[in-house]
Amino acid sequence: MSKYIYLSAIPEALIASMLPPEEFGEYMATGTQKRNVSQAIFFEIDIEEIRDLIDMDYVNKRCVRKENGDPKSSVYLSVYRVLEMIPLKALKSLYVTTESGIVLELKKTEYDNTMVVPGALHLYQELCPVSPLVASNFSPHEFLTTITGGSLHIGVPKLFFVDLKLGELAIDPISGSAEHLPYHQVGHLRDCLEILKTEDQKHMKTVQRTYSGTILYRTINTGFYVGDKDNIVFYRYPSMAELEDKNYRFFRAI
Repeated sequence: MSKYIYLSAIPEALIASMLPPEEFGEYMATGTQKRNVSQAIFFEIDIEEIRDLIDMDYVNKRCVRKENGDPKSSVYLSVYRVLEMIPLKALKSLYVTTESGIVLELKKTEYDNTMVVPGALHLYQELCPVSPLVASNFSPHEFLTTITGGSLHIGVPKLFFVDLKLGELAIDPISGSAEHLPYHQVGHLRDCLEILKTEDQKHMKTVQRTYSGTILYRTINTGFYVGDKDNIVFYRYPSMAELEDKNYRFFRAI
């Protein structure tokens, strides 16, 4: 039976498994006895690209069928600075899983900076290795290179984050409608966005310091981004219409 390596973002971990991605996502979200309830977001990793970084003998020894014949669900290989360790070229598809264990595969897509609306504000949920919610007037690529480029005292070498919808607030933080934005403390969000509009030297503003552990999948805007100061990898998120048409089970679950 095949073995797989996954990079989990929530929480950050490198995991070996005998389960294919859809089954692994369901296992991570609901547990073996289907009694757990939590989202799972993870990358499949190209084993050939990381053979020199992990102990394959340990993987082959531990990742074997159980006595009853069931496949081994998970063998944790690392829980510290995992994203930093894994080369970007080793990342394959990204999988997002609902609390009920329904999995959506997102494939790599070439990043297109022309999809950024000039002058628009953004809301980024950082996921790994840090996880604050940040408003910014930087495009996703500018945001990534700023955080990972070494110009900040508190930067990180790599970053994985998701772009969230702002609706009318992206252009008009004060008067724009927030009717369809299900965020807590919208007034505070408006204040953070207005600071970015009025203070020329301010490009990022922390909206929430701690991550709740749950993303409202209906609020995802363009998609997920991961990279460092030199490279960006983009996973486009489908529109609601695309989800309803092509992945109705996931659409219904969110």
